[in-house]
Amino acid sequence: MTAMSSTMGMTADLLQRLDLLREQRVLDVGTGAGVTAAVASFICGYAGVITLDIDRHVSEAARARLMALGYQPAVVTGDGLAGWPGPSPYDRIFVSFAVPRIPPALVAQLAPGGRALMTLGTSSPSWPGLAVITRSPNGVVEAELVAVEFGHRGGAGFDRLFLSAAFRNRITASDCGRTRRSRLEPSADTDRAMWLALDHLHPGLIRDFSAEDLTIGAPRCGSWVRARRVGHRRWEVTSFGPRDIWAEIHDVADRWRAAGSPHTYRLEIDDDGGRPQCPWNQDSV
Repeated sequence: MTAMSSTMGMTADLLQRLDLLREQRVLDVGTGAGVTAAVASFICGYAGVITLDIDRHVSEAARARLMALGYQPAVVTGDGLAGWPGPSPYDRIFVSFAVPRIPPALVAQLAPGGRALMTLGTSSPSWPGLAVITRSPNGVVEAELVAVEFGHRGGAGFDRLFLSAAFRNRITASDCGRTRRSRLEPSADTDRAMWLALDHLHPGLIRDFSAEDLTIGAPRCGSWVRARRVGHRRWEVTSFGPRDIWAEIHDVADRWRAAGSPHTYRLEIDDDGGRPQCPWNQDSV
């Protein structure tokens, strides 16, 4: 709850993408503080809004807070991955936590002409992707994965990686890694779709954005890379562990540029959820 103030800009941007309209039926998955439910009630009218949370204590607190604002959407408790099928289908579905795969139940509850948004990721939170799912008026479901700067954190049961303080300190202080010079230029931070592709093709990597140098670790195997610019197109690269993370970065970057530097990826949705389809693998963007 205390994180809402720092994520309000992201929440506002996502609600703009959701394109809420008057009298739409909305399923808000992950009630939390009730912010998105309040906005949906204000724009759409609360009669068509259902907000769902897995924690009944959160639901009860949000219900009281929303009533104090003059809104009375249906506040229910249950597993967000299963949605709330009774009043479905919904014109808009908003999921406020990251999922490892697209929940088929939520896709099934999306109305013709509807749209759903949710953060989709592997185990790493460093390079989030926003899944945008639509159902056409004739019922055809399409989905794309958009590289974004910020995404929601993992929901219940989503095992997310992180760089512990001890691991970060070990990278900073280590003098046992292999050091080499490289003329390869890493992709810019703003090339978010490239980093998103890295996350999906070489999972398990975490970026330490607080570090002065480009620092990426793989906690599960102990590998890491630290790259420092030492001149024009000259980098000092120190790496450690069984993975060559520097080579993985440039392999994906080459493939991404050869594919035309796409900003989004097509998602295939099956009974197990959504899988990103990179343009160099199967489908073009």
